[in-house]
Amino acid sequence: MDPDCSLMVSKLIDPIDKKNTPGQESGYMELILENSNFRRLWFGQIVSLLGDWFNLIASASLLSQLTHSGFAIGGLFAIRMLSPFLISPLAGAVADRNNRKNILILSDLFRAFTVSGFLLVREPQDVWLLYALTSIQLALGGFFFPARNAILPDIVSSRELGVANAISAATWSVMLAFGAGLGGIVSGTWGIYPAFLIDALTFLISSFFILGIRYQNPSSPNSDSLLKSFIKQYFESLNYLRNNFKIFTFALQKGITALVFSSGFQVIKVVIGRTIFPLGKGGGISLGLIFSVAGLGTGIGPIIARYFAKSQFQNLRYAIVIGYLLSALGLAITIPLLNIETVLLGNFVAGMGGGIIWVFSSHLLLQMVPGTVRGRVFATEFAIFTLLSTVGVSGTGLALDSQLSIARTLSYMCVLTLLPAVLWLLS
Repeated sequence: MDPDCSLMVSKLIDPIDKKNTPGQESGYMELILENSNFRRLWFGQIVSLLGDWFNLIASASLLSQLTHSGFAIGGLFAIRMLSPFLISPLAGAVADRNNRKNILILSDLFRAFTVSGFLLVREPQDVWLLYALTSIQLALGGFFFPARNAILPDIVSSRELGVANAISAATWSVMLAFGAGLGGIVSGTWGIYPAFLIDALTFLISSFFILGIRYQNPSSPNSDSLLKSFIKQYFESLNYLRNNFKIFTFALQKGITALVFSSGFQVIKVVIGRTIFPLGKGGGISLGLIFSVAGLGTGIGPIIARYFAKSQFQNLRYAIVIGYLLSALGLAITIPLLNIETVLLGNFVAGMGGGIIWVFSSHLLLQMVPGTVRGRVFATEFAIFTLLSTVGVSGTGLALDSQLSIARTLSYMCVLTLLPAVLWLLS
C-alpha cells in the first residue's frame, strides 16, 4: 500500500473529544484530558503493565533460584513468547469479529485468576507449574494486545493517532522502568510472592478502567463459525501482507529486533543481575535496576526521535535505522562487564534503540493498514515477533549453558544487530 493512502479507521464519536477536527497533530495533554475513552484505556494500561513487570522480575528470580540454569531461564522467556504466538492467529480473527472492549475485559479477568496460581510454586519440582501458568497468562495476553492495538484507532481521531501511539509506547517504557524497579525492590526486600499478588490485583483494576470506555464495535457481523472465520480471515491477512511487501517489512521489524538482540538480552540480564552484580535477595534489586534503565531508554528514545521525525514517512524509516545503531552501541557498552554502572548505561542506550524500532514500526503500520484487517495484521506481526523471540531466547540460553561467555554472546548479538540496519537502508 502506498504511504499516501488514506488511513482507514472506524471512530467512536465522542462530542467532547474534537475527533473530527482537521489540522496538526493533537498535543499529549490535550489527548489525555479531552478524550475520555483513550484516558480510560491508558489508565488500564498503566496499572496492568505495573503488574506485568512485577511478575516478570519475580518469575525470573524464582526460576533462577530454583534451577540455577541459563537454559531454564531462557525457557521461561521462550514460553512467554511462544504462547501468544500459538494463539495469535485465532486472536486476530477474534479481534476483528467481536467486540474489542469485551475481549480486553475478559482477558484481564482471566489473567488475574491465572496469576494468583504462581503462589503455589515453592519447590524445584513445581517449576512445571510456573511454566504452565506463564503459558496460560501469556496466551490470554495474546488475545489482549492485538485487540488493544486494533481498538486504538477506533477511539481516537487521525490527528490524535500518532500522539496516542507515542503515549502508549512511552507508558510501556515508563512502567517497565517503574514496575521493574519497584518489583525488584519488593522481591529483593520482602521476597518474591508479594509481587504475584500485586500483579493479580492490577489486572482487576485494569478491567475496571476499560469497562468505562464508550465504544461501538466497528467490525462487521459474520455468520460463519468462529473456526471457519478464523481460518478464512487469517489467510486473508497473510495474503494481504504478501501483496503489500512494504507493510510486511514493517511488520517484521519487532521480530527481527527480538531475534538478533532484545529477547536474548533479557536472559543475559537475569544472569548478570543474579550472578555478576547481585544486589538484594536473589539479585532482585540489581535485576530490577537493569530492567528499569532499559525501560527508561525505551521511553526516552522514541520521544527524542519523534521530535525530529515529525511522523513523516521517510523520517520514520530513517529513525528505525538509528534505532538499530543505538541498540548495537548499547550492547557494545555492556560487553566488558566492568561494573554495574556501565551495564546500566549499556541497557539504557540499547533500550533507546529498541524503543525507536518498536514505536516507529507500529506507527507506520497504523498509518497504512486499513481498519478492516488491522486486528489480523497486528496479530500476525505479534506472531512473527513471538516466534523469533522464542528462537532468540532459546539460542541465548543454550549458548550460556554451553559455557560461551556472556561477553562473547553479547559480541555476536552486537554484530547481528548491525545487519538489519544495513538491509533497511538498502530497501
